Amino acid sequence: MKISLYDTTLRDGNQDRKISLSLADKLQIARILDHFGFDYIEGGWPNPSNPTDEEFFQKIKEIKLKHAKIAAFGSTRRPKVLPENDPLLQALVKSGAPVKTIFGKSWDLHVTDVIRTTLEENLDMIESSVAYLKEHSEEVIYDAEHFFDGYKANPEYAIETLKAAELGHADCIVLCDTNGGTMPWELEEIVTEVKKKVSTPIGIHVHNDAGLAVCNSIYAVKNGATMVQGVVNGYGERCGNANLTTIAADLHFKMGAKFFAAKKMARLRQLSSNVDQIVNLPSDVHAPYVGDAAFAHKGGAHIDGVMKVSRSFEHIDPHAVGNDRVFVTSDQAGGSLVVEKLKAIKPGIDKKDPVVGKLLTLIKERENAGWHFDSAEASFKMLVYRQLGMVEEPFKVLNYRVIEDKTPQGVSVSQATVKLQVGDKISHQVSEGDGPVNALDAALRKALLPFFPNMAKVKLDDYKVRVLGSNVASDATVRVWTTFGDEKGYWNVVGVSSNIIEASWMAFVDGLTYKILVDNKVIEGAYKHLDVKSVEPAKAKEEAVPEKAKKLTARKVRNLAGVSRKK
Repeated sequence: MKISLYDTTLRDGNQDRKISLSLADKLQIARILDHFGFDYIEGGWPNPSNPTDEEFFQKIKEIKLKHAKIAAFGSTRRPKVLPENDPLLQALVKSGAPVKTIFGKSWDLHVTDVIRTTLEENLDMIESSVAYLKEHSEEVIYDAEHFFDGYKANPEYAIETLKAAELGHADCIVLCDTNGGTMPWELEEIVTEVKKKVSTPIGIHVHNDAGLAVCNSIYAVKNGATMVQGVVNGYGERCGNANLTTIAADLHFKMGAKFFAAKKMARLRQLSSNVDQIVNLPSDVHAPYVGDAAFAHKGGAHIDGVMKVSRSFEHIDPHAVGNDRVFVTSDQAGGSLVVEKLKAIKPGIDKKDPVVGKLLTLIKERENAGWHFDSAEASFKMLVYRQLGMVEEPFKVLNYRVIEDKTPQGVSVSQATVKLQVGDKISHQVSEGDGPVNALDAALRKALLPFFPNMAKVKLDDYKVRVLGSNVASDATVRVWTTFGDEKGYWNVVGVSSNIIEASWMAFVDGLTYKILVDNKVIEGAYKHLDVKSVEPAKAKEEAVPEKAKKLTARKVRNLAGVSRKK
């Protein structure tokens, strides 16, 4: 039995109280999800009140996806309104998404007390909405909202709502535990009964309010569900959604299930880390399979057992998901994966080579200081190539300066000056921007452009700042994570400092140096998604600070950025 993985990070995950995805964020995550191999990517709910989602469905058409189908989300028609006259259904059709996913009411309580219509009208709303969308879609998926609570309250009516979707010719009927409180034995019994009465393929969509979203999703598959809806890393409203990262690993390693993304499981940790970076949330160190502590062993019998027979204390090989074992009480943290990456850069390198030991020490020191190389592959390669003496820097930074001023009219003006040396020539340029970081990025590229024409094609796709913490807020260490892209693909870089401007500068220099070295064929195997166009650039603003940093006053943020108030 083949399973379809349906990702709803861009909608359900975006309902997390700490997440607010921009258009550039959504497009970049969609590319990552497609590259990993998810079968469906739910882009959002297109309607006039969600302009970002409406624009997403237009922009995503410009990106050549490898595998995933794009789904637009919405609801059934309103009571007493024909489908062709319902504005929300019309917005779904207008989106042009090949797949339409709509939810309807399965719980009689919601029918009578929330949308306040009759039970019979609700059945017609479901059937007519599905049937109408089938005329305008490659595929229609029906999400039976609150199905398990509805079934427990009125099983006969809950089943009738599913049959209404079936009469409308839904391609898949998804059973939703919207309140997230169903127990595994209840879910198993209900799914079994549904399978007896509904012939349409069924799916599962579970929230995590009782901490059982992954467990219930797996049980649903065990009992016949062929589609699993969820969110990367389990983001979402209240306690979150079913963690599709964990579910994918469980399906593959524990159940031997067949699904398209199974062949990409070695990239699971990278998937998790990359999406964490884009949504600007710290990765969960205890996350199953992909967390930093997932294969960490501390002291005594555990380390001794793992070193003798790894499976004595590990349920799978950590490398199978792109992770690594860590011996907390020793100096062997992350070593084997790093050595494998080094071999890809410099074939034949011996792990006993002293330079390998030095590199491992340096990488560990950097990561302890806040660098994060899992989701900044370009920075990792730059570090390795430099330490191995395999590259010659294409330019030398002589000086840079950032000034922020305010005009008599109260308008803030940011200006950056960059002075570089390329060969025996000097390039000295000035640029203005929406903020000091944006001005610095523009000035650096302007200085490089006369010598490296391909800089004109490079865009800053994403820019994130995370405060890593300190005793004094204005002296906090920050990590800047950026994504650059062009018509060939994209690459991620990172910079860390107690100064936002310096951290940004580190990332910008690494990102553009990487591009130059790749184009000159000094660095091999550079880009991701070679057939994917770069999305519209996100403006780099130092205001893009996570929730934790919002407590800083405006004065402290200026101090943290190291921005001068006067010329």
